[in-house]
Amino acid sequence: MVKIIMHGCSGHMGQVITGLVKEDPDAEIVAGIDIRDNGTNEYPVFQNIWDCDVEADAVIDFASAKAEDALIDYCVEKKLPVVVCTTGLSEEQLAKIREASLKVAVLKSANMSLGINTLFKLVQDAAKVLAEAGFDIEIVEKHHKHKVDAPSGTALALADSINEAMGNAYTYTYDRSQRREERDPKEIGISAVRGGSIVGEHEVIFAGTDEVIEFKHTAYSKAVFGKGAVQAAKFLKGKGPGYYDMRDVIRAQQ
Repeated sequence: MVKIIMHGCSGHMGQVITGLVKEDPDAEIVAGIDIRDNGTNEYPVFQNIWDCDVEADAVIDFASAKAEDALIDYCVEKKLPVVVCTTGLSEEQLAKIREASLKVAVLKSANMSLGINTLFKLVQDAAKVLAEAGFDIEIVEKHHKHKVDAPSGTALALADSINEAMGNAYTYTYDRSQRREERDPKEIGISAVRGGSIVGEHEVIFAGTDEVIEFKHTAYSKAVFGKGAVQAAKFLKGKGPGYYDMRDVIRAQQ
């Protein structure tokens, strides 16, 4: 049984995870942190993280970037492993999280979905064969109309995974509208689509002569990210200092 503190418990993802954990016999949320309490949670909610004195095995963080610094300080002082899912963090905050991992277990991934993180490995293996054979690589990501950043962090992480497998020999292209030239064989094109209520769709295309191979992941609800976060919290229970990502969780399950 892993005991979890839910940081950002009253937000959408906090409530998704609350519902998932309620049905999970191997996990329990023992406390929540949020500036507002919707009154429906079955665990105590603290507005100030430093007021939380509940014993736990890990924190799941789906909150505002404004609250990240206090969270990391708290986890370091309490020696409490943390699953960082909050987005929009500054470079200074990311550096602080890295530094914290020298003192406490930290897991951070661009995307918490187990499926997406399996895809990272699949496209790396494919690139080693197909890119070497001259296939061009394109990534298309689709999200809802309210998502303000583009390309998505997951699309960039997919590109980074491929590039890493290929010795970081590729550059990224985000906009070809001002270019009148043939594509560079050593580039990865990344395109973003925004519309409607698309939760998240990522497609990696390997285009060769007379054949195309596509890898695609579609998230139909945000529950997939919550499930991954809970698995990550279980993975971190009892872990010492270190910096982990969802690929470590997947490897541990194999």
